[in-house]
Amino acid sequence: MAVSAPFSFLKNRKHNLDRMTLGDLVYSFFTYYAVLAYITVGVVSLVYAVKWFESPVRTLLSMAAASVVFPLGWFLVHKHILHSRFLYKSPLTAATWKRIHFDHHQDPNDLRVLFGALANVLPTVGGVMAPMGYLIGGKAGMAAALGWGMVITCFYEFCHCIQHLNYTPKLGFLKDIKRLHLSHHFHNEQGNYGITNYFWDRLFGTYYAKAADLPKSPTVFNLGYTAEEAQRYPWVDRLSHGTRGDGHPKRFWQGKDGQGTQPE
Repeated sequence: MAVSAPFSFLKNRKHNLDRMTLGDLVYSFFTYYAVLAYITVGVVSLVYAVKWFESPVRTLLSMAAASVVFPLGWFLVHKHILHSRFLYKSPLTAATWKRIHFDHHQDPNDLRVLFGALANVLPTVGGVMAPMGYLIGGKAGMAAALGWGMVITCFYEFCHCIQHLNYTPKLGFLKDIKRLHLSHHFHNEQGNYGITNYFWDRLFGTYYAKAADLPKSPTVFNLGYTAEEAQRYPWVDRLSHGTRGDGHPKRFWQGKDGQGTQPE
């Protein structure tokens, strides 16, 4: 795949991680508008953390708290919101659910929908990190926690890209998290909710080390939004112009044999 031009993510083109090299990914990652926004917010926040600096202990505690809260927050959001079934049941939230997670499980190699939407990620991370940091370390703690939260966000996003890239990592850490995450996408989505940190999966009993530990899930691609669910709650289906069925890459209207007439 040719390296994308700067800011080409603003255009409606597909970026297939299974066709990209590591160099393609690095270039595309650091020219993606959301990553640039995270970096900008992070740098500005850390500058203000230095400007408002008062207590090294409280500032470091704010950053340490961010390091703990971020993976816990991701686990809770991933398991209880992104993999919930209440969002697609309302026309008010169906489009959001489709964008923030359903599309990613439909096509895990499409870089456009792998990244979290900026309008969702920035307020969520900022809304947790800034108040928490302020309670621990005042203004400096607030800025430090927010800035560190943006660093962690970029790290998570890049590791998530590596997990779907057609590339075998040399680092054991990256190999392990890639194996666990791909199991979540292609074997059973009801486990391994972490991205770089699986401590909370272990603690809450959703961790599985190998595919043999859990049966193959029939909803690994559609997250429970089956053909039957699409009839009852049609909004995601309409937005997707048909969606994948249970365990097969066909549109609902095509049927298991790939035949059928697309509805009006």
